[in-house]
Amino acid sequence: MATYDFVFDGLGLRNWCGNSGDAGGGMTSMADLLAKTSGKDAVESPWATPFPSMDELHQACTNFPQSRALTSGLESGFMSIKDSLKVVVDPLTQPLSWALNEALWVMQAVPWFIMIPLLMLISWAVSRSVKLAGLVALCFGFLAFVDYYDYTMQTLAIIFVCAVICVLLGVPIGIAMSRSNRLQRGMIPVLDMLQTLPPFVYLIPLIFLFSVTEPKLYGIAIILYAIVPVIRLTDLGIRLVDPDVTEAADAFGMTKTQKLFNVEIPLALPNIMAGVNQTIMMSLAMVVIASLVSAPGLGVLVLRGIRSLELGVGLLAGLGIVLLAIILDRVTKAALARINVSQSR
Repeated sequence: MATYDFVFDGLGLRNWCGNSGDAGGGMTSMADLLAKTSGKDAVESPWATPFPSMDELHQACTNFPQSRALTSGLESGFMSIKDSLKVVVDPLTQPLSWALNEALWVMQAVPWFIMIPLLMLISWAVSRSVKLAGLVALCFGFLAFVDYYDYTMQTLAIIFVCAVICVLLGVPIGIAMSRSNRLQRGMIPVLDMLQTLPPFVYLIPLIFLFSVTEPKLYGIAIILYAIVPVIRLTDLGIRLVDPDVTEAADAFGMTKTQKLFNVEIPLALPNIMAGVNQTIMMSLAMVVIASLVSAPGLGVLVLRGIRSLELGVGLLAGLGIVLLAIILDRVTKAALARINVSQSR
């Protein structure tokens, strides 16, 4: 006798159910076999009563679906709409593949003796710090010395493209959220889901939609994972603008567009830049995971170290990722510091 036979008997559904799972020829659990051989019931005390899960209810009623029916239904439902979804999503995301391919080509085609000084110049222009420019030269020089330069450039190209797209999409979404409380209430659960969903889960539906040879596969996963901070902090930054300042802008006769670009965004820029910093860091973290679906870069070496048990390769690639993270973090924080200084004057 199954544990929850009384549920279906009490509801008068026994005729619909037929015999219980045990009488219907279903598989007998090891606990039931041990109980039968020992002459005891499968459940000896209320403390051992199983939760009324789908599988437990199925044992009492064979017509009640098992949990595997739910997972199979989800898979069948997704596969049934896959072709229609791909027709819509594929052309919309194709520019992402083109951008990633072009960025990867440019970062690898430019010789090191041009690229490294160029990166130093960019870091100096952003931070006005000779020390930071020297750190950039030292880190990239070390990675080139150990023959990881190409992998580093691939990772940097992917982060650049994905971070730019995150900013181009995330900042307008954050501004729209700051303008509408209803939109903010609707977006917060979506952002919470994107922020808490395990990174590997992003890859599962995308693998069925796109070929693993398409850059958009890992590009979309990186963007979805990394876009949340810039949206949240843009919304927060706009909402934290002093109401007295916005009232003064209204008093001067500014339009909503003028007020946004001349008052609100400049005052919210520290928060926006903090969001950009976090987006870049999360993009870097996701690039390593995306190496499972053919994303090039240092993540490939980390994956190689795991698969082939090459300890040195994995550790050195991990060190390269750390150095790249330090550079990107220092550059964005230096830009944020300059913004804060300019606003305090």
